[in-house]
Amino acid sequence: MTERLRLMAVHAHPDDESSKGAATMARYADEGVDVLVVTCTGGERGSILNPAMDRPDVLERIGEIRAEEMAKAREILGVRQEWLGFVDSGLPEGDPLPPLPEGCFALRPVDEAAGRLVAAIRRFRPHVMTTYDEHGGYPHPDHVMTHTVSVAAFDAAGDPERYPEAGEPWQPLKLYYDITFTRARVQALHEATLRAGLDSPYQEWLDNWFDDENDKSPRVTTKVPCGEWFPRRDAALVAHATQVDPNGRWFAVPLEVQREAWPTEDYELARSLVDSEIPEDDLFAGVREMITA
Repeated sequence: MTERLRLMAVHAHPDDESSKGAATMARYADEGVDVLVVTCTGGERGSILNPAMDRPDVLERIGEIRAEEMAKAREILGVRQEWLGFVDSGLPEGDPLPPLPEGCFALRPVDEAAGRLVAAIRRFRPHVMTTYDEHGGYPHPDHVMTHTVSVAAFDAAGDPERYPEAGEPWQPLKLYYDITFTRARVQALHEATLRAGLDSPYQEWLDNWFDDENDKSPRVTTKVPCGEWFPRRDAALVAHATQVDPNGRWFAVPLEVQREAWPTEDYELARSLVDSEIPEDDLFAGVREMITA
């Protein structure tokens, strides 16, 4: 007998689950893993990034529409999803930056936010969790807060003295950070696109990549093969119509070129209570053996 594996992916806004680790989740869901996306905010303050959706009637209902988009995306990926219930902080712009809105996710006490996530962990009982690194993947205040809350909840969920009101303790066994665009990946996609005789959308990106200190390539510990699931990833992204332009750069490179150049999604193993050999090709490496009875 083998206990069903469970994966929890913690994200800041609806659409983040489809741009970070979506093919991995679709693969595991197809293989019988129980996958739960926890979305910290409703994305109520997100900008409309698809020109076709930039209309007053959409802006008036942005929170409701983003929830509808999330429902479509989770169905496409074959995963479950729940809301943590916090309000989007928005992305501050300007010099100096304006203050964040009162009551938003990024300004809530970490202890309070972590308590909600601990309750979700104890209900779902994941073996593995994924989230963002200490920089949030990019410096959106909600992404940074998602990292902080996820790490705090991972460390607290198994402690019976922490959040006793949040349910029976459960300790996840591994915590990963999503690593999306490393320089090696961008370079590989760029070169494969040129070999295919196409214009590369990555040339300007590479031309302006001056700071190798910010390249996360050395942090990657785990590459999950999931090229077969890239179409599901893209379909889930397109479902977030307010956030994703189907004619944008994300879709400029054909899927067969992407599969040739970089057929994995990549992660950094940040916490582990099991033994596994690095580099890994499976988020459940070391876990599968442990839970087999």
